[in-house]
Amino acid sequence: MTVYSSVLDIIGNTPIVNVSSLSPNPRVRILAKLEGQNPGGSVKDRVALSMIEQAEKDGILIPGAILIEPSSGNTGIGLAMVCRMKGYHIKIVLPANVSIERKQLLALWGAEIIESPGSEGSNGAVRMARRLSEEHPEWVFLYQYGNPANPRAHYEGTGPEIWRDVPEVTHFIGGLGTSGTLMGVGRFLKDRNPKVQVWAIEPPSGEMVDGLRNLDDGYIPPVFIDNNGFELLDRKTVVGPRDSIEWTRRLIEVGIFAGISSGAVMAGAAKCASSIEEGTIVVLLPDGGWKYLSTGAWTEDLDAVTERAKSIIYF
Repeated sequence: MTVYSSVLDIIGNTPIVNVSSLSPNPRVRILAKLEGQNPGGSVKDRVALSMIEQAEKDGILIPGAILIEPSSGNTGIGLAMVCRMKGYHIKIVLPANVSIERKQLLALWGAEIIESPGSEGSNGAVRMARRLSEEHPEWVFLYQYGNPANPRAHYEGTGPEIWRDVPEVTHFIGGLGTSGTLMGVGRFLKDRNPKVQVWAIEPPSGEMVDGLRNLDDGYIPPVFIDNNGFELLDRKTVVGPRDSIEWTRRLIEVGIFAGISSGAVMAGAAKCASSIEEGTIVVLLPDGGWKYLSTGAWTEDLDAVTERAKSIIYF
């Protein structure tokens, strides 16, 4: 067995599991990449390490530096973990209505939490972080929504892993948040096989579903624009909170305890499978379910949990 010198060395190389028993089409395989297996618990560990290491190479991050970053949870947790390992202090601007587990995880990694109005979602956290970074130019603002190291982490890591493990992939499906995963993985797969379809999962316009975003709501991440996102994506599919929660529960049927945005992309994968004759879908499940237990998503009435999603950020 390999002995690693640091927990940072085990970021990436996450497993892919066959979940085709959930496919509505027997001629379409669905394979799930389990990003919750990263040490910080989500796909955002990749982005956090990539952004910090690039900033170190560029001389932006020096010993004793203070960072600030907006997050609805996972990026903040990943950055806090990496900063704890490397000796940096980080301030995370976090919507006030995220699940309690995310706040606790940020605190245990030593992050300083700055709350933004919950009603403004992740867009409000972004606005506050940008304002604070302008007021404090001595703080380092990596800005995941516009940092090229975000999609690069997936072009150089996640995408090659999928191609190595599933070269027969016909469709890649991921959630639309910062868009880094879709842009990086999608570009890599299309560079290898232009016929690969890239589908983005987004929430209904106007609904507060953090971790995912609808581009029609007015904020388009610079990462999406800089990587020609409108041309790269083959399709955007809308999945609402109820379907997301229902499919999160269905993942339990195949032994996968995942976060609710994972349910959203699985719902999208099912729609994809129903609309094509045959193929192999790879779906990226961003994180595990541990940070969402307090929401009652698995144990309470589905209607009640869906209604609660209007006031608590689940994704």
